[in-house]
Amino acid sequence: VQLQAFGGGLVQAGGSLRLSCVASGLSFDEYAIGWFRQAPGKQRELVAVITRGSATGYADSVKGRFTISRDNAKNTVYLQMNSLKPEDTAVYYCNAVSGSSRDYWGQGTLVTVSS
Repeated sequence: VQLQAFGGGLVQAGGSLRLSCVASGLSFDEYAIGWFRQAPGKQRELVAVITRGSATGYADSVKGRFTISRDNAKNTVYLQMNSLKPEDTAVYYCNAVSGSSRDYWGQGTLVTVSS
């Protein structure tokens, strides 16, 4: 099983980025997918999650700015990030969890938002 996160980079405050998490080696449509982030010196936190049925949930800090979506045909989950703020700077990770509690993490992708 492999999860690969793409799309991080350097962006100015107010800008946008789209992260992608591409999965292989699993039955993608059986998994809920979450995006987490970890800023320097801080704990990893959940940013957004999308269930097998495409229900979504967001941290209060990103509601109205971030949108999570999935394309099961491409084994991919996206995180569209708009109106980025310097406090969104972090390494972003994707996580896949099945109904039987199988749990996989991808490598992170760094998002840096300059003020």
